[in-house]
Amino acid sequence: MKKLALLAVIAMVLSCSSDSKSGTQDTFIRAADMSYLPLIESEGTIYKHNNVAEDAVTTLKNAGCNTIRIRLWQNPSDGHSSLNEVKALALRVKQVGMKVWLTVHYSDTWADPGNQTKPVAWQNLNYTDLKTAVSNYTIQIMTEIYPDIIQIGNETNDGLLWPEGKLSTNESQYLELVSTAVTAVRSKSTTTKIMLHYAGISGSDWFFSKVANVDYDYIGISYYPIYHGKSLTDLQNKMNTLGQLYNKKVVIAETAYPFTFGYNDYTNNILGLSSQIIPAYAASNDGQKQYLLAIKNLVKQSTNGIGFCYWGAEWVAFRGPTSTNGSPWENQALWDFTNNSLPAMDAFNAN
Repeated sequence: MKKLALLAVIAMVLSCSSDSKSGTQDTFIRAADMSYLPLIESEGTIYKHNNVAEDAVTTLKNAGCNTIRIRLWQNPSDGHSSLNEVKALALRVKQVGMKVWLTVHYSDTWADPGNQTKPVAWQNLNYTDLKTAVSNYTIQIMTEIYPDIIQIGNETNDGLLWPEGKLSTNESQYLELVSTAVTAVRSKSTTTKIMLHYAGISGSDWFFSKVANVDYDYIGISYYPIYHGKSLTDLQNKMNTLGQLYNKKVVIAETAYPFTFGYNDYTNNILGLSSQIIPAYAASNDGQKQYLLAIKNLVKQSTNGIGFCYWGAEWVAFRGPTSTNGSPWENQALWDFTNNSLPAMDAFNAN
């Protein structure tokens, strides 16, 4: 009996050890932003894998993707990317065993380097009440969704919640607003990772020097060859510099690449010229795959790299070939013009 008990204990220890190793291996973030998925599905689009209809989240999960990034708007005019919609998508993601990464824009619409508009409901608040609104809203997000990763703002190159939180003109207020959000997150979770996000490489040193005393976990940077240069070496060097200087893990929070220069609707595409991509990676199925593999390997080889996210993965031409209000991104999606999954998904493999 003692021998049996001893064997049982040994088996349990080995099992825990094995799980621990596997968990350690899967701390590397292999993410896809799928924020448009509820909208696209609501208009009847069917995604496929091997030419057979399959839930898009399932396809990504089976490919090795372990995290889904979702944008959150405070009170969007059409209800898409609202708390209710995001909450439902986040639950769907968790149910298949994937992690949830929320990109909280602190706006009713797109927040980016040139636009950080306060939600309409907050427009007339004084600064003290604005901080209270940020705290209450962030606590609500944490309580109702409880993400694995939360991004405090999106592409906050010059702060958020303008004009009060404009970094270049109201630095102390920006830092107070961010710290207010961070405090709200920490009050609800000891495990949720907090990310601050900068779009691009140039100027990132300035931004992350300003937030050096903020209590956050991940440096997030965007990298698109069309906007941020065509040198992966420069990208890796910047990741190494930032990660080591501030002792943070670094994530490529957004990237994408075309599998063609063609188009599948009448909505003008953002990218369509050979001058906009890296010459070593053609605008082809294999070129897209090799680019994403290069990004993954670059992050893995970086001193503090911890993952990457493919943006616009789901943004196919969902309104038909004649639509002028469809997708400007369908040639950079991870599903082709027949809505069949592309080889680039192989880059989500854990190896």
